[in-house]
Amino acid sequence: MRGLGLAAGGAALAAGLGAPEARAETRRRPTTYVLVHGTHSAGAFWLPIARELSLRGHQVVAIDQPMHGAEAFVPESYQRQDLAALATEPSPLAGLGLDDYERRVTGVVRRAAALGPVVLVGHSLGGASVSRVGDAVPHLLHHICYMAAFCPSRSMPSPDDCTAAPENKEALIPYDQIIGDSERLGVMRLNPRTGDAKDLAALKAMMCADYPDDAFRRVLGMVQTDEPTRAYAGRAVGRAETWGRLPRTYLRFGDDRTIATALQDRMIAEADELTPRNRFRVHDFPGASHLGPLDPAPVIDALATLAR
Repeated sequence: MRGLGLAAGGAALAAGLGAPEARAETRRRPTTYVLVHGTHSAGAFWLPIARELSLRGHQVVAIDQPMHGAEAFVPESYQRQDLAALATEPSPLAGLGLDDYERRVTGVVRRAAALGPVVLVGHSLGGASVSRVGDAVPHLLHHICYMAAFCPSRSMPSPDDCTAAPENKEALIPYDQIIGDSERLGVMRLNPRTGDAKDLAALKAMMCADYPDDAFRRVLGMVQTDEPTRAYAGRAVGRAETWGRLPRTYLRFGDDRTIATALQDRMIAEADELTPRNRFRVHDFPGASHLGPLDPAPVIDALATLAR
């Protein structure tokens, strides 16, 4: 509503005081941050960051990708903790891919761009959507940002390719924690309600090894069971003439065990090679695990600069 009010005010100025004042009013329209979550997650992941950005005067939309968050699929067998049935229960997410994710994000970006500048931010797997949307509608975006996120390149065109890169050899992949046959189910299925100490330790090491156990349990409460394998296999390479002309930032997490820091560095370097005159602006968080610092204040400070 605030953006709409400012737009109406700009129209009044244009009618009564002249075009220069109207342009000045337009420049004062608030920036909208469109936040894209990562794998097995939802828009609620962004709540602490979104709340603070809103209090700083920005508009914020934290997206739920299809069948995530408010639309989440919860397997019936998961509710009962019947692990044998969970290994075979079909998932409606199996048919989803990056085309669906791109379509969801682009729709939000189009609406937000009508109200003012848009900063598009992706975490983890959400980086693939940032690349796809940045390539499709660069004219609607003010800035793009990758937060410990996949930024596929010509040599690593999909999240699967990025994950398989030698620079990611130190990453922890939850192979032992996957429920059922991912190829047959069409999803990578986890059991966040597991009581197995080994599984819990592996998930914590992968996501947030530095968090206290109570904070880790809160994280598990937001983790979805299913993520479609097609989302990892989809191509998400930005072109120099479209995606490559956008100002871009990378929030580099130095203790990431899901997207290893060495892989983050390679993705940054290959993007910069593609557009040497428009390089990543890198903010380094040396001790941050994949979910970011427990206190997100430094991340919020970095994100807030992208509206300028």
